[in-house]
Formats: sequence, C-alpha cells, structure tokens
Amino acid sequence: MNQPIASPLPSQRLYSLDALRGFDMFWIMGGEEIFHSLAKITGNPFLQALSDQFEHPAWNGFHFYDLIFPLFLFIAGVATPYSVGRELEKGVPRQKLLLRVIRRGLILVLLGIIYNNGLKIHPLAEVRFCSVLGRIGLAYMFANIIYLYTKWRGQVIWFASLLIGYWLLLSLTSAPGFPRGDLSMQGNFASFIDRSILPGRLYLVIHDPEGLTSTIPAIGTGLLGILAGQLLKNSLLSPSAKAGRLALAGVISLALALAWNTIFPINKNLWTSSFVLTVGGISLLLLSAFYYIIDVRGYKKWAFFFTVIGMNSILIYLSPHFINWKYMTDGFFFWVGQLIGDPWNIFFMWLCFLAVKWAFLYVCYRKKIFLRV
Repeated sequence: MNQPIASPLPSQRLYSLDALRGFDMFWIMGGEEIFHSLAKITGNPFLQALSDQFEHPAWNGFHFYDLIFPLFLFIAGVATPYSVGRELEKGVPRQKLLLRVIRRGLILVLLGIIYNNGLKIHPLAEVRFCSVLGRIGLAYMFANIIYLYTKWRGQVIWFASLLIGYWLLLSLTSAPGFPRGDLSMQGNFASFIDRSILPGRLYLVIHDPEGLTSTIPAIGTGLLGILAGQLLKNSLLSPSAKAGRLALAGVISLALALAWNTIFPINKNLWTSSFVLTVGGISLLLLSAFYYIIDVRGYKKWAFFFTVIGMNSILIYLSPHFINWKYMTDGFFFWVGQLIGDPWNIFFMWLCFLAVKWAFLYVCYRKKIFLRV
C-alpha cells in the first residue's frame, strides 16, 4: 500500500464499510447455521465441507469461521482515519482524542465481561475476564494510540515489530518443562503467561483464545486496517487504483502468511503472526471487492441487507443476552416448521430466525436507533 499523501482529498462515507461489517456480523448472528442445517439434512459431501468451514480448527490451521472475529477488528481499523483522523483534521487536540479512544476501549472490555458472565455476582474464580469484545477494545485502543502519535511509516514499523516480536517471543520461550518454541496448548509461553497472571477462569482452563498475551499481535490486525483506511481516505490514486492496491496488498499478505506458516503455524487460538497475515490478506481482498463494487461502481442496492446489520453490529452481538430470539421466532413462525415437516423444517426455521433478527435491525435502522460505544 502506498504512503498516504499529506494533503488528503475530501472524504466521503464508505458505504462499503458498513456493508462489509454487516456481511461479517451476518455469520455471527446465525448465518452459519444455514450450511450446518443443509449438511445435516442432505448429507452432501460438498455441503459438509462448507459446514466444516464454519467450525474452528482444534488448534493449528484455518477455516473461514476464523476470519469473522479479526475481520471485525480490521474494519474498526479502516474506520479510524474517517473518525479519529477527521477529528484531527478539524484541530481536536490529540490528548482529547486519546482519552476518547481509551474510554471506548475500556467500555468494550467491560461489555465483554458482561457478555461472558451476565449481570450477576460470581465468585472471582468463576469470572471469565477475557472476551471477544475485550480483545477488540484493547487492540482497537492501542492501534489508535499508535495512529494518533505516529505517521504512516511509524505505523508500518509498529506493525512489523509487533508481528516479528511476537514470533520471537513464542519461538525463544515456552512454559516451564517444555522445549523452547513449543507451540502446543500446554507448552506455549503465551498461554503460560495468561495462566500465571490473569484472574478468574480461562475459556479452555489452561488457555484462553482471547488471552492477554495474544492481544499483542491483534493490535497488528487493527493497524493493518488503519493502513488500509488511510490509503482509501488520503491517497491521490484513483478509486479503481485504490481497490487494486488493496487487492495486491491482500495477495502479498497471503503469500507471506503461507511462507511464515512453515515455521510459525497459522493458529487463531494464539493469534500467530502468520494468522494475522492470513486474515489480513483475506480482509484486504474483501475490502477491495466491496469498495470497488459499492463505492467505485455504485452498486449499492444489493448490499442494503448487510448494511442494516452493519449499522448496529454491537447491538445484535449483545442482543442474545437480553432477547430470546428463538422464543420470538417460534412465536411468529412455528407454524411454518409444522407445515414443512422433517427434515427441512430445521433449515427453514433458521431462515425465519435470521429474518426476525434482521426485521428487528431494520426497524432500528428506520428509527435511527444505533448502539454506539
């Protein structure tokens, strides 16, 4: 990606970013069950293979479902030059923006704790402090702090340093009693540090996929999004050329990931550096495609379905703790499942489930009700 020009062009809202965020959240709100149910009903090998892509690998390796979480963090980074960057251009003091970024990050950490444990009082040993929202909050916060106090070149250096530094950390260390560079769940140094210093419980007892140590490379995921956002907002390249640069960067990132995978395996649980480049490359390719189709070519209508979801991503993510979506779906559409009967009723009831959620988000969209952090 080229270094941004110092004098940016007037920016416009990236409609593609809301659509891409909605595409990402669609799978979290239940979209993956379409493939799970079809595979279960038909037993078709191809559909089974697709269904497997919506399950996380046990440890090393990569499935499509591993992309969902880091893609959201990447998108948050892309939005930074359009939010924090715009405030800087208006002359808002960096210290004020710093406090705003820290506050947002800590609010996401708090929401993550609530998401994991509910609004209940638990013994400290039963509380899980690590979370998806917590990682997004911390990685977003530190990536934005780097953005506030460095220029493009400094951000690239930070990105490379985080990935190389994390690789060296895990390659030159291990948990006590394991050989140096051990990357098993029990033996890797990141999980050992989390077990040693984090209070409460870890998701997998001896390891947490959203642990504190593996948040270090996740900052790189946010930074990669920030670099992509600066290219889109500040570069004097033509819109089509910007899309091309994003796609090229995505291909290079994937090539580097595959090369690094030979000595530092692609692993979401550890958020390895090769994993950062893998999900970063795919995220860049998706952003390039969405940007070119929606913002460059102007084909927006097809993406409205995803945009409605993307405009209220935090709300739909938190909603299962406050709304019984299955109860609501059965209340409106249980008769549909009865008419269709086994085994296809499972598939169609999942479609109804998604329709109810989307209808709720559409009402919020029309009423301009958006949950912001």
